[in-house]
Amino acid sequence: MKKRTASLLTYLAAILFIFSACQKDNEDPQPQKTKTELITQASWKFSTAVVGTTDVSNTPQLACFKDNIITFSSNLSGNIDEGANICSPSTAGPFTWNFASNESILHISTVLISGGSNDFTLVSLSSTQLIASQNYPPYGVVTVTFIH
Repeated sequence: MKKRTASLLTYLAAILFIFSACQKDNEDPQPQKTKTELITQASWKFSTAVVGTTDVSNTPQLACFKDNIITFSSNLSGNIDEGANICSPSTAGPFTWNFASNESILHISTVLISGGSNDFTLVSLSSTQLIASQNYPPYGVVTVTFIH
């Protein structure tokens, strides 16, 4: 009886080993999203602006920008909703956009922040955060963070 029980246990262990060896250890990873997919998946809202290590988010030039909602569409169009605090001059309305220089530059047909330019250097882009920088006189290089 002991011999039969031991044989049965050995047999079951072998079957379990075979089946566990056939299963995938790791599921196939999801393909990484493209930058276009990341930037167009949801609207963006201003989070912070810094020059070096100094937060300049509360400067008068950026105060009206805080409630703006920026939407990028996959057809390379977009829209800015200024919210209740309207910038002067207003940046509200449609725009076109594209990536340039091997997707390291984000070009927008309208100036997002008065006094800035149409081009942002892309610092990082994830599913929840867009960080871009540009020269912004008189401050120098300003790094702006947008979030969903």
